[in-house]
Amino acid sequence: MAVACAVTATAVLLPLTARDDGGHSAPVRQSVARAVPAKADTCKDPEASLRPSAADGPTVARIKQRGKLIAGVDQNSFRWGYRNPATSTLENPATSNLEGFDIDLVRAIAEDILGDPNAVIYRAIPTNQRIEALQKDKVDIVVRTMTINCKRIEQVAFSTAYFQAGQQVLAPKASKITGYDSSLRGKKICTAKGSTAYDALKAKSFGALFDGDRYTVPNQLDCLVRLQLGLADAVVTDNALAAGQAAQDPAVELKGRPFTTEYYGVATKLGNDDLVRRVNKVLDGYRASGAWMRAYQKWLATDLPRISAPPAPKYRDN
Repeated sequence: MAVACAVTATAVLLPLTARDDGGHSAPVRQSVARAVPAKADTCKDPEASLRPSAADGPTVARIKQRGKLIAGVDQNSFRWGYRNPATSTLENPATSNLEGFDIDLVRAIAEDILGDPNAVIYRAIPTNQRIEALQKDKVDIVVRTMTINCKRIEQVAFSTAYFQAGQQVLAPKASKITGYDSSLRGKKICTAKGSTAYDALKAKSFGALFDGDRYTVPNQLDCLVRLQLGLADAVVTDNALAAGQAAQDPAVELKGRPFTTEYYGVATKLGNDDLVRRVNKVLDGYRASGAWMRAYQKWLATDLPRISAPPAPKYRDN
């Protein structure tokens, strides 16, 4: 994995507390698969979002006035949002570019709103700070493998779903752990704070040890490190992320089958309806033009094969 990130004239990665350029805290047609609500949710259609629109409301206008889209992303999830040392520049040899499926989507949103895919300020955000970053206006959007569910739609607003995933167990190939079942009893399970994996374990742990600072980490990649060091027996996370971790370490593998159905969405602050509608307009074009499938083939098909289409968008009546 890379250890730094690229900084260019128009696309930069800043820490969560950084300031924007104005000195202020900142804040080919493809078929589509039918979406299924997340099994763990009890509300009706949490993935249903506002209908798309190209209109410039107050939130979009502020982004245009600033000249940059501020995006909360991951910087260490292989294939999704990660720093690649191979793309470092001569001008900045210690830095590297952010790459991945989520980053491509951020660039598409920036291009639609600002006419420039590089007009982005990237903010690296830990899993458990995604919602807070939006609520405190530190970012405009979060594109960070963020699951849409009933609890979260009360805290932030989501676009339509752009990827389907599911929780699964990652463990050493030699492990006797067979999946999300009684084989976890007494095992040290690592997961990220603020993740749906943590919530799943809290609801049903099969006697696994998972709570507390010994087992929960700010970023999911830290779990792979703990697994490699023998500090954890297994990891529970989205299979989309786990597949990327398995690609980095041939000694580990996914165990069993996914035990939830979850959908990722682009998140923004509650009330920023114009931005939600604009992102949904971008996603409609992203699916229809084949851009989604091209990004999937580039970043994810090797580790997550046999996906034929993105999830279909679901819209609310209002």
